[in-house]
Amino acid sequence: MTRGYNPWVTRVGLLLMTILVGFPVYFMVTVSLKQPRDIYREPSLLPSNATLDNYVQLFQAGFMQNVLNSFWVAAGTTVISLILGVLAAYAIVRLRFPGQAAVSKLILMSYLTPLILLFIPLSVVIQQLNLGDSLLGIGIVYLAFTVPLSAWFLLGFFRGLSPEMEEAAFLDGADLRQTLQHIVIPVSAPGIATAAILTFTMAWSELFLALVFLTSPGTQTIPVALQNIIKGDVQNYGLVMAGAIVATIPVLILYYLTQRWVVQGVAAGATKG
Repeated sequence: MTRGYNPWVTRVGLLLMTILVGFPVYFMVTVSLKQPRDIYREPSLLPSNATLDNYVQLFQAGFMQNVLNSFWVAAGTTVISLILGVLAAYAIVRLRFPGQAAVSKLILMSYLTPLILLFIPLSVVIQQLNLGDSLLGIGIVYLAFTVPLSAWFLLGFFRGLSPEMEEAAFLDGADLRQTLQHIVIPVSAPGIATAAILTFTMAWSELFLALVFLTSPGTQTIPVALQNIIKGDVQNYGLVMAGAIVATIPVLILYYLTQRWVVQGVAAGATKG
């Protein structure tokens, strides 16, 4: 055991962190199980008359369609962003071409550009493509910031990969596509998985652009549907919290299934950049 190391300090720290992170989630679950009248009359942390009425009302209002819309948009955006991000990052790291350093900086600038500055040009593009108020249109809009995110994250990961295996593959007669498919991508699985999680989460939870580009109830994603629950001065917190819980579950499952790769990818990206 390392001298001066106290395991109780770590345990207390983890306990405090768990309470800090877990209490908001617990509060959301508690409020989602209360009737509107009980939220104000019973400010307790334990609902005395727990009910699933908020969840029933939520799905009766067509919230499942919003969940599917968010899934298709987030999944499609993630797949395309990873394909373009992997190709862009690998080309910048391994290939030699004029303006290589400038392209790398341009990717970072594209990711850091505020969305409010992209609103007007994106609106013009979507209007010209006749893709307004459509899932395909909002997916194309999301690529404006998810592709730079994936590419920039994978840049640091690819820079840390040893080129020896790729050189050996080239000597054995493999072309660039085969080397990328059978050598680079399998070795880079933790980094690619982490980029996928980050991209999916951003597309899943994005509100501003979805609120502007998606107007009809049939195309709205989860953040827009939750925003529309609040109408005027009527704020049904139980319904909002129920929707938030439903929206959180898929992301939690995804993080749980890929947590090992995510931890490896984040650590590698932090040390190899």
